[in-house]
Amino acid sequence: MRHNRYKYKLSVSPDHRQALMKNLCVELFDHKQIKTTVTRAKALKSYAEKLVTIAKEDSVANRRLVFSKINDKAAVKTLFDDIAPKFKERPGGYTRLLKVADARLGDGAKMAYLTFVD
Repeated sequence: MRHNRYKYKLSVSPDHRQALMKNLCVELFDHKQIKTTVTRAKALKSYAEKLVTIAKEDSVANRRLVFSKINDKAAVKTLFDDIAPKFKERPGGYTRLLKVADARLGDGAKMAYLTFVD
């Protein structure tokens, strides 16, 4: 039984889901804001916030740990140099989910912006 084991499955295979989270996370760190579906944004929120928590303490081990999760040197550098220092004193809640009124044109999926809190 899977009691208390909820994970956003996103209707894709586990490998595809992992690649999707990595790519969305890299885009979030590079652009500081992304527009995606609400479900993907909710799944990405916890993934990205865990990486920011790790990045708050800058060490070689933490950089390697984050790099193993997202596999992008530029995004790791941006995370450790620009994003994480802003949240040194903040205990959590680094991102904000803003739902958009307009649905996606093709399939009507609900859209949202995922941004960092200022």
